[in-house]
Amino acid sequence: MTLDTTQGPILDRLRLFLVESPIKMARAQGVGSVKGSVKRVLIELTTRCGITGWGEAAPWEVFTNTPESAFSTLDVYLRPVIQGHPARRLRELLAKLDRTVTGSTDAKAGVEMAVLDILGKAQGVSVADLLGGRVRDSIPLSFSIADPDFAADLARMHAMVPAGNRLFKVKTGVKPHAEDMAHLEAIRDAFGDTVDLRLDYNQALEPFRAMAVLRDVDRFRPTFIEQPVPRRHLDAMAGFAQALDTPILADESCFDATDLLEIVRRQAADAISVKLMKCGGMLAAQRMMAIADTAGLPGYGGTLWEGGIALAAGTQMIAATPGISLGCEFYMPHHVLTEDVLEARIPNENGAVVVPTGPGLGISVTEASLRNGAKVLAES
Repeated sequence: MTLDTTQGPILDRLRLFLVESPIKMARAQGVGSVKGSVKRVLIELTTRCGITGWGEAAPWEVFTNTPESAFSTLDVYLRPVIQGHPARRLRELLAKLDRTVTGSTDAKAGVEMAVLDILGKAQGVSVADLLGGRVRDSIPLSFSIADPDFAADLARMHAMVPAGNRLFKVKTGVKPHAEDMAHLEAIRDAFGDTVDLRLDYNQALEPFRAMAVLRDVDRFRPTFIEQPVPRRHLDAMAGFAQALDTPILADESCFDATDLLEIVRRQAADAISVKLMKCGGMLAAQRMMAIADTAGLPGYGGTLWEGGIALAAGTQMIAATPGISLGCEFYMPHHVLTEDVLEARIPNENGAVVVPTGPGLGISVTEASLRNGAKVLAES
């Protein structure tokens, strides 16, 4: 292959796949539930000189968007903007995408992944190198306790803890408070302080009674309590952050840098969840963390229902972003999806995700692994 030394690789062929993957277990949380399968959009972007990059848009209808809408947005509106654009002019491309379609952060994050994958392959370096270089080679993995069958999740913990997993985030507020308390008691009884326990209400509580509930769970010494009330109630979040010993982490209240500035102004959280599908990509995530670092708020690597491509991008971003120090919940490909489109899944070792070291995202997707690893519902 040859490159134009003045412009570098030019984006050319765009293929889109709306895929569906079965999952091993139901997942229930305050903002919504999934069972049976999850859908997402895979992006294959190839340059005129033959370099292929992969991206993934993984919306969730109660959070950002629908997979069908992301597929249509990419196919109809963003395709003409992407094709023919120089890959090296990524920020310019992202600005054009913003002017073309409002929102659609998941679709734009997927395009950015594919372009950075191309740039890394063209230069023989990882995406983490493109984003400033690594500060870590592995990321502690947080597994979410979200199965409606708590006994099944407790059994998973008994298998995962001896394998080195320490971070567990319990989805609370879906079941009655007394049941949540019993589950937290059971976890502490079984594992004591050997596990790093976090709680996530996913907006399930109303501000009127939330403080009493949170004071109850405070005694289990969680590392943080995530998004206890609906995203608009920042004054209530600020009250929790001031009154409780446990730090408050903002997720649904913190989609982008504008949200984060308001959180900092109101002192409405002690930490933030950074999700590529929320904020629109890796560069946007790093911009957010520049603000969070200045304000002294650590970050946590959150997810929706991504597969291996998007989670590879997340690991690359966190590897190059010092402030995201609270671990990541990139457990879907190993623990929830029954199959994935990567030729080889990203390794998990001793309770941590190992950041790929190969060029670009450090992953490989082939036509065979794509067709065998997911049900293709539509392609364009």
